[in-house]
Amino acid sequence: MHEISEVLEELCKTVKRVSYEEETAIASAIQKAKRVFVAGSGRSGLIASCFAMRLMQSGITAYRVGECTTPAIEADDLLLITSGSGETGALVKNAETAKKVGAKIALITIYPESAIGKMADVILQIAASSKFDEGKKSHSIQPMGSLFEQSLMICSDYIMMILMEQLGLTGESMFQRHANLE
Repeated sequence: MHEISEVLEELCKTVKRVSYEEETAIASAIQKAKRVFVAGSGRSGLIASCFAMRLMQSGITAYRVGECTTPAIEADDLLLITSGSGETGALVKNAETAKKVGAKIALITIYPESAIGKMADVILQIAASSKFDEGKKSHSIQPMGSLFEQSLMICSDYIMMILMEQLGLTGESMFQRHANLE
């Protein structure tokens, strides 16, 4: 059995390798967009929902792809996809639709050379092992895509911190947009 300190050490090593330039490029793409559409599947999708919430709380018009109140994406918009593999079928289709209407695509992934990566305008790579790396020497001590998903949460929160600084926001100003119908 591994110690929790080993999990934290693995997570720390992974997020330290993430490029600050790539994180700021994602933040810049978000600021340039009229609206941000956030997509992901599985656990990465749950983290995408968390990120969409923070974007909304910052005053950015953000939607979670797949919700019944999400409008059509347009040319001035950004589709931000969270996908470890960059190959998830529904997310590839979302990227193709976004490209077709002229929207920009941002991808947070393990594999920048993936199908979605080839369509993306901006990519943030998280050099974590994936659920497909089971049994390989580089595999995480954690199951499946846990290391990527944990790193994704930390990186999306850090991108939010970059945006907060650039937009002059505080936690208090963001809290004004926090849901009051809970």
